[in-house]
Formats: sequence, structure tokens, C-alpha cells
Amino acid sequence: MLTIQKKLTNLFYVVLGLPSTAMGFALSIQIMVLSWILRTKYNLEIDQIGIVWAAGPIAGILGQPLIGLISDKVWFWGGRRRPFIIIGGILAAMMIFALPNIGWISGFFGNGSIFGISTLMAVAITVALTLDLSINISFNPTRAIIADVTPAGTPRTKGYTWMQSVSNLFGSGAYLMGALIGNYFLIYAGVIIVFLFSIGPLFFITEPRELKRELDAAGDEIQATRTKWGELFKLYFAHGFSWLGIQTMFIYIFAFIEQKIHPENANQTGQMIGWSFFILNAVGSIWPAFLLEPVSKKIGRVNTHILAVASMSIGYFGIVFFARNALSLYAMMMILTFGWAAVVSLPFAIMSEKVDKSRMGFFMGIFNLSVVLPQLVSSFLIGRMINHAVDKSLIFIISGFSLAISAILWILVKDESRKKL
Repeated sequence: MLTIQKKLTNLFYVVLGLPSTAMGFALSIQIMVLSWILRTKYNLEIDQIGIVWAAGPIAGILGQPLIGLISDKVWFWGGRRRPFIIIGGILAAMMIFALPNIGWISGFFGNGSIFGISTLMAVAITVALTLDLSINISFNPTRAIIADVTPAGTPRTKGYTWMQSVSNLFGSGAYLMGALIGNYFLIYAGVIIVFLFSIGPLFFITEPRELKRELDAAGDEIQATRTKWGELFKLYFAHGFSWLGIQTMFIYIFAFIEQKIHPENANQTGQMIGWSFFILNAVGSIWPAFLLEPVSKKIGRVNTHILAVASMSIGYFGIVFFARNALSLYAMMMILTFGWAAVVSLPFAIMSEKVDKSRMGFFMGIFNLSVVLPQLVSSFLIGRMINHAVDKSLIFIISGFSLAISAILWILVKDESRKKL
């Protein structure tokens, strides 16, 4: 074990967050490029794009808990989480490379249909499914490994907040590349970044061979490590409504931009999406380590999260009423950054202290259902609603109400961190 890991230095927290950063970068590319490329290059309709987005989560419903359960029990290639991070990283890089080549791949198989589905749609679904599944395969272990190598309490909160600060920083770089240089440059740069950040950091992180239950100073098992299913279900529902609103934004923001802001062409639409999500991630990268962590120490993680999620709801309604040009859209995105920073960091720390640490991979997989199930609702049900809606502001009305409901449900979640203050 390296000294930086023994002492839990800031450098170690940065290195520890890089595998998750790789998957976050891959997800940023998916968010930035997938809907845009399917719409502008392959001319798919809004509801068809929703179906493509649904492919990955469907596979992830079983894949995430299964991979988590397996990673809790196995040990090979020098680690428990390491093998799945490597496999997922390589697959994600390959599928990112495939994104701009969907047309060529479908042409290779012919321009007919497969089981009644056009070859183009079949290839798009396959690429999206494999990309999303590979991200899911790796996201679980990249988050579980943080709990594996950090003690409960402030060090673990720091692990997750630093993870998200680094991830948001690079995620914002992805959107900036897309906005300034173009989505195709982003894609090919992403192949390299995802591959290196997935595999490189694993040489500097030593995983514990045994995942032991955490004990207090008297040698008794910490109560928080005994799984609290009632509390977990409260957390899952609260987190799920957050992601219902966020996924709706990610998938369909292009439709709002097309109708309300009137870009001149497809490239300008892509640039607006890029700048919007750049702001979301760049500004959002500041808050986890430098705002959410210190505020959590004073008022608790759950209270901090409630305030951040509520502010995101306000930001969504602000888009409905005020975003009529690019600058006003970007201004509203600034408000969303607090909620976004919280949603992708604090729930992991909150959840990790409500479960048995020796089964962290499994519970991270179950936790992921509160992300993928809302995505399915957004892909199938909400996609049809938006496709038939005359006013595409419905996108952010749904997002605003979803985040408001989430904030209310978070009030019901007990805050274990308050007991440690």
C-alpha cells in the first residue's frame, strides 16, 4: 500500500476518484452526443431516441446488482472491484468509438431489418445498450471501492465529494470540447481519456482482501453497518424522483432548445447543449468538496441535500419561465449546479452508512435502480408525452415537479452523519 493511501492524502482522493471520473466522462459523452447524433445524422424521432436511451437501463436493472454481488465475493487480477473497472472501461471506450460509426456498422449488416426493426435502429440500440451497460458495470465498482478503502464518517464523505469534484471538472471539460471544438473531437478524445482513467489509477490503489464489518472504539459493530431496509427504500424513492427530472433534461433538452431558442442549425443546437452542460458540471465541480462537505458537517448530509435538491427544482421552473435565449438558459443552468453537485455525491455517502459494508457492491447495484428505473420512465412514458406536446416547456415542468417531490421525500430519510457530529 502506498503512503498516499495510508495517510489518505488529498492526492490519494484525487487518484481514487479517477476511475469514476472515467465513467462520468463516458456518460458526459453519451449525454452530449447520443441524442444529438441520432437526431441530426440519422433523423430519428423524439420517441425513437427515447427507446434507444432505454436500452442500457433495461440491461442495467439486472447487470448492476449482479455485478455488485459478484464483486463483493470474488478476487482476481489483484482486486475485487479492479477487474470490473478494467472490463467496463475498455468496453466503454470501444462503444464511444462506435457512436459516430453507427451508420457504417449498420451498412455493413445491410439496410434491411432485424426482427422487424430497421438495421440502423438495431445497431443504435446495441451500441447504446453496450455503452450504458459498460458504464454501469464500472460505475458500481468505482463507487464501491471508495467505501472499501475509506473509514466511515468524514473521510468517506470526503472520498465521495472529491470523487464528484474531479468527475464534474472533467465532465465539464467534455462539454467544453463539444461546444468549442465539436462533438466528433470530443468522441475520439473521450476514447483515450476513458481508457487511461479507468486503468491507470488502479496501479496506485490497494484493495482490502477482506471486507470487514466496521467496529466502534469498544469493538462493537457499528449499528449503521447493519442494513436498514426501511431507510434504504425511503432513500431510493427520494433519489429516484431526482433522477426522473434530471434524465428528462438530459434526454430531451434538445427539443426545448429547438422550439424555444431557435438555433440556426444542428451544430448550433449541439453547441448550446454543450455550453449548458459545461456550466452544469464546471460550476458543479466546485460545490462538492468546497461547499457541500463543510455545510454537511454543520447541518448534516440530508439537510444539505434537501436544500440543494430544492434549489434545482427552482432552477427548472426558472427555465420554463425565463429561458428564451442562450444566455438566459445558461443563467438558469447556474442555479441547477447546486442540486446536480449534491445528487451525484451526497446520496452515496448517506447510503453507504445504512448498509453492511461487506456487501457494498450489491447495495450499490440496488441503489442504481433508483437511477435506471426513472430513466426508463423518462424514455418510454415521458418521451411520448413530450413528442405529442405542443409546448416543449413540458420537459422542464416535469423536471421541476420531480425535484420538488424528491426534496419532500428526502425529509423522511434519517441522517446518520448527525449522530457522529
